[in-house]
Amino acid sequence: MAGSLVFTVRRREPELVSPSKPTPHEFKQLSDIDDQEGLRFQIPVIQFYRYDPSMKESDPVKVIREALAETLVFYYPFAGRLREGPGRKLVVECTGEGVLFIEADADVTLKQFGDALQPPFPCWEELLFDVPGSGGVLDCPLLLIQVTRLKCGGFIFALRLNHTMSDAAGLVQFMAAVGEIARRSSAPSIPPVWQRHLLNARDPPRLTRTLHEYDEVADTKGTIIPLDDMAHRSFFFGPTEVSALRRFVPHHLSQCSTFEILTACLWRCRTMALQPDRDEEVRILCIVNARSRFNPPLPTGYYGNAFAFSVALTTAGKLCDNPLGYALELVRKAKNDVDEEYMRSLADLMVIRGRPHFTVVRTYLVSDVTRAGFGEVDFGWGKAAYGGPAKGGVGAIPGVASFYIPFKNSKGEDGIVMPICLPAVAMERFAKEMDYFLKENQDSGKKSTFIASSL
Repeated sequence: MAGSLVFTVRRREPELVSPSKPTPHEFKQLSDIDDQEGLRFQIPVIQFYRYDPSMKESDPVKVIREALAETLVFYYPFAGRLREGPGRKLVVECTGEGVLFIEADADVTLKQFGDALQPPFPCWEELLFDVPGSGGVLDCPLLLIQVTRLKCGGFIFALRLNHTMSDAAGLVQFMAAVGEIARRSSAPSIPPVWQRHLLNARDPPRLTRTLHEYDEVADTKGTIIPLDDMAHRSFFFGPTEVSALRRFVPHHLSQCSTFEILTACLWRCRTMALQPDRDEEVRILCIVNARSRFNPPLPTGYYGNAFAFSVALTTAGKLCDNPLGYALELVRKAKNDVDEEYMRSLADLMVIRGRPHFTVVRTYLVSDVTRAGFGEVDFGWGKAAYGGPAKGGVGAIPGVASFYIPFKNSKGEDGIVMPICLPAVAMERFAKEMDYFLKENQDSGKKSTFIASSL
């Protein structure tokens, strides 16, 4: 229903919202984890809010704009601009110029989006207008926010962040602070902590771990996904779907998490859908939040990037021929590899190798934001009806990344929705492979007839 929804958005001219009080003019270095090629892009997030009769005298645009200006006093680096120093080192010049803000109205109600608020969203480009000249990494606003009032009294809050500044946890911390101040707090309950030096390379830098996620892999077979004819679809995994997948899990792995099972299954199905040669290496990158894996843990309030792209790799033939348990063991090991030493090596590698991009050839990246807390952000109208990534496949190479987003379906079941972005013909094969795991009541040893034919 929502897929065919078309509506008009009327926007005011974009404006800069700067901190409501004077802030220090200084230069702040990003960490060596922030400062990697694979994070030099803008990440979009969208939040839908229902009408709340108790707030009918309040205008969400005015409330959020004012709260934003006050929050930027505490998070003043966001009001600055990125500059590049020697060795491509990124530095924030805290200029206080501000973040881009757009006020808008749409002739649509929240209800018209349908029960299933999930990516991809109709008229997305209208809900977060790409202000010409604003999307660069250097010398551009670090945040772009559009608040769109809906006909029903609800509203949509859409945001685009320069990813080098923060990861999902850091961004939610900032958005929650705007929410607290919108609800009349005088300061954020979690004071922001910069301290990016905590994730800088050692002196001298030294690699004590092998980080295959930054291997240089030649794209010999043209396997980087083409951008034309891309299909976007979302798949829902609730209790029924997850227990269907668990039938394929061998006994010794029965304690594995939902994330691990989903990731193993999606990696396998997606590889089959793309049909690489059997002997080609394929990899999955799992985003692992490493805040608690330091000793002592990173300080509460740290809002920089503090995660690793931990990698599992094998050949396409092995991944598709083996039972699901094979992929599952690889994914579990990749996740468990991330510790403080791993993160230190990662920072060191950035300095030694000139801040490379993670490998994208025959790579699939998954990021679990089910616990990030986007949906909890409250500007005074209650929790979001939907909160989280605006689409799958964002980043420098569309089609490479998927997010796991918390979601309640029309039956009221809590689960995970996952937007996928693939070439149209591969999307059909992907859906067919997923059906094999979810629908057919087969024992885990058997292979789908489709696997045999596609390989």
